[in-house]
Amino acid sequence: MNDFKYTLIADGRTDDALIPILTWLLINLGVKIGIQPQLPILGSLRNPPKRLQDKIAIALDLFPCNILFIHRDAESDETPIETRTKEIRKAEKLIKKTLPPIVCVIPIKMIESWLLFNEEAIRKVVGNPSGRQNLSLPKISEIEKIADPKERLEKLLTDASFPNRRGKRVNIPSNYCVRIAEEIEDYEPLRNLSAFQELEKEVEITLRKHFSDLLTS
Repeated sequence: MNDFKYTLIADGRTDDALIPILTWLLINLGVKIGIQPQLPILGSLRNPPKRLQDKIAIALDLFPCNILFIHRDAESDETPIETRTKEIRKAEKLIKKTLPPIVCVIPIKMIESWLLFNEEAIRKVVGNPSGRQNLSLPKISEIEKIADPKERLEKLLTDASFPNRRGKRVNIPSNYCVRIAEEIEDYEPLRNLSAFQELEKEVEITLRKHFSDLLTS
């Protein structure tokens, strides 16, 4: 095997931001060969699939892989990870063909929550790396309790954008999530979050069960 391929089925428009995170996790769990991420844009198809089981089947036809990641936001369910996991496993059972290992990616409450910890990346994305505006980043222990991580991240970006060297506010890029994710080199702080711990546990079990020969000792 020349490359380790994984495919990510998206839950929203910001899912590109998961690619650097998942790749970092695979590397840090010992995958020793090149990693090739794949993100099917199923919404661009002539007849976009609506049911999750159809999304899985089509994504795998288009992008065969070693591991299939399926992202679902936890949002506001009382038992969010369990609820979303059951949805994914139910869809998995409805597909009548051999599948690669499927891993659930379920942040609390959305992917933006996994981008709130790195001040340097936030400042760089708005083109103001030397800004001195106090950003008041949440403590890592508080991140999963934030009601609206997207709103919080956008406020941090707004605060970080002003004042720049010319004393003006800069525009926040529309793809700020993926831009932040690409700027972050070390996702170690996420290992303190319960949802990320669940993800890492599932990925590690999957790697050791199916791909132990690809891991560093």
